[in-house]
Amino acid sequence: MFNAKITGTGSYLPEKVVTNKDFESTLETTDEWIYSRTGIKQRHVIDEKESVSSMAEIASNNALEAAGLDASEIDLIIVATSSSDRVFPSTACILQNRLGANGGAAFDVQAACSGFIYALGIATQFIKAGGAKKALVVGSEANSRILDYSDRSSCVIFGDGAGAVVVEASEEPGILSTHMNADGQYQDLLYVNNPIKDQKQEGDQAFMTMHGNDVYKVAVKTLSRVVDETLEANNMDKSDVDWLIPHQANIRIISSVAKKLNMPMEKVVLTIENQANTSAASVPLALDQAVRDGRIKKGEIVLMEAFGGGFVWGSALVKM
Repeated sequence: MFNAKITGTGSYLPEKVVTNKDFESTLETTDEWIYSRTGIKQRHVIDEKESVSSMAEIASNNALEAAGLDASEIDLIIVATSSSDRVFPSTACILQNRLGANGGAAFDVQAACSGFIYALGIATQFIKAGGAKKALVVGSEANSRILDYSDRSSCVIFGDGAGAVVVEASEEPGILSTHMNADGQYQDLLYVNNPIKDQKQEGDQAFMTMHGNDVYKVAVKTLSRVVDETLEANNMDKSDVDWLIPHQANIRIISSVAKKLNMPMEKVVLTIENQANTSAASVPLALDQAVRDGRIKKGEIVLMEAFGGGFVWGSALVKM
């Protein structure tokens, strides 16, 4: 049985930036109100010419370049997204064609903000079972297209972007374990209705609905538990973890999980201030940033975790 190892990372953020102050003219809110409650100062937003697949393409090419691979060598593509370009075909199929990587398996995973962790777990199992040798795992989101910009409880929290990793079969340890969980009893606390099923007339859109306080309470409790479960599964102590890469949902949730780990915030990779919550893209975006700026080094232990609508949550313990 092979190990699965991350051999390259990449990311992409749209050029357009929307600051908290930009919302002050259209919403009953202020920069201070948003920042004090979320840790967010700004977010990136796609323009009309961009798409989930175009962002995924740029992030993927950056990851492929970092891994020293050509797209034609990829035999599995998994895209995590809740804002896909089309109902079908999958964004992964569209991405596969954009990259010129046709022939291997390609499919999407819809696990909201935990999508990248789920996709990484699936790719890991493919590789360990011999079903793939070189996989591309992507989180790409155009959250701005499913937001109600009159709802200050949700529209100020999210941004757009894409992150990608190349995962290869390796004799060296890499992805040590992945953990995926769900509890559908909370489905009505965070959701987007089906735009086809619920479209009443031409031009109607389906927007995100979020009960923020309830989500926060469950998220803190759940993510603290998954940290313990992940370390226990690997016979590791909290002190063995070099870096925490959390889903960038809310600075208060992130701080609570770091405190549970006894990890100083200097060892937590944070992108929320400048990128906001990019849903399935947030973890790979943060990973790529910390790899490229030299913080995360080869051989270090990284704990990634996420929580999203469903509720779904998960973690991955990785030796870089």
